[in-house]
Amino acid sequence: MITPHGMVHTPAFMPVGTQGTVKSMLPEEIKNCGAEIILGNTYHLYLRPGHETIKKLGGLHRFMNWPDPILTDSGGFQVYSLGALRKITPDGVMFRSTLTAPNTFESAESD
Repeated sequence: MITPHGMVHTPAFMPVGTQGTVKSMLPEEIKNCGAEIILGNTYHLYLRPGHETIKKLGGLHRFMNWPDPILTDSGGFQVYSLGALRKITPDGVMFRSTLTAPNTFESAESD
């Protein structure tokens, strides 16, 4: 698979960097394990650190200090599985954050 950030040979070993980091590993260590791509979770990145923070710091690649390919999921699983925390509108999905405003819905749309 060829991406703007490099090639990924398949099948691929894809460590999970849920919130923009693979726990307890530096990017160099991840690379040394043979990983060519990291998986991120859109919903968790949205909650923490947040899309505004990621944008302000230069995007997800710079935030993660990972120049190679990144795959982020769609967040669709959370739309399905977090029914009590989401509201579906004609414009998209709004999630109620359990971290910052437990009684307020916030749009999952990014700028």
